[in-house]
Amino acid sequence: MRIAVIGAGGVGGAFGAALAKSGADVTFVARGAHLQAIRQNGLRIEGGRGETIIHPAQATDDPATIGVVDYVLFCVKLWDVESAGEHIKPIVGPDTAVIPLQNGIDAAERLIPILGERAVMGGVAQISATIAEPGLIRQTGTFMRLVFGELAGGRSARGDAFLAQCQKAGFDATHSDQIQTELWMKFILLATNSALTAATRTPLGKLRDDPDIFPLFGRAAAEVAAVGRAKGINLPDDAAEKTVGFTRNAPAAMMASMAHDLIRGNRIELPWLSGKVVALGRELGVPTPVHEILYAVLKPFTLGVSA
Repeated sequence: MRIAVIGAGGVGGAFGAALAKSGADVTFVARGAHLQAIRQNGLRIEGGRGETIIHPAQATDDPATIGVVDYVLFCVKLWDVESAGEHIKPIVGPDTAVIPLQNGIDAAERLIPILGERAVMGGVAQISATIAEPGLIRQTGTFMRLVFGELAGGRSARGDAFLAQCQKAGFDATHSDQIQTELWMKFILLATNSALTAATRTPLGKLRDDPDIFPLFGRAAAEVAAVGRAKGINLPDDAAEKTVGFTRNAPAAMMASMAHDLIRGNRIELPWLSGKVVALGRELGVPTPVHEILYAVLKPFTLGVSA
């Protein structure tokens, strides 16, 4: 099985390394110092699940050199979706499955005009991991789950084949016949936790112990769930409660990737998270007061800050 990982950061690096260790033919697409370190010393993953080293690791900054692959784990930042989609055209054949693993809910619909409806599946990555230094991915906790499926629903042979490889790789994986619901369940969690950990620059452990802050998680999650239902997404009645339950039991040190980016002064994915909640809420007539405030507070940092 040939797999290309587009964006070898916390998500792509961790899942790609696990798949490579399981015997899949994996090529990582990265850039800069991270790419150089992977080429020289391999890709190293450390954290709650132990250490994994892929050395030598196949890595490049030019997807066109890879050739057509069976699967693409598409893990670039949300602002790079269209440009990266154009760059991966040479590796997408008639049977290639492209699985976007972004935090938002619209990556797949943005890729379809570029790659075609047949190529694009839906995907959800659940992991807390970040680039600690070039060539090194550090994971917080042990939770590592991948959910994927056909956007129109139902199961497929390519989904079953990828599921088998994921199971061989040793992380939790699900071939879902309702991927739209899965995408929105993650969106409820990420839009909420990203905004609150970023706005406070504080990990979940301290936030959930604060009686003035923790109730905001439930209110913000309920807003996203209400927007999803207004959009016609089939969500469980307790969608918001499930999100809060995950947050209550998550590792205390966990912070959303957007919070890490903000602290580092980097660009953040706010427009596609709380910004998307606010925009859809206005479009659909659903009030989103908590996300409106969080979006406004974080908006000045959207493009990052100079050192």
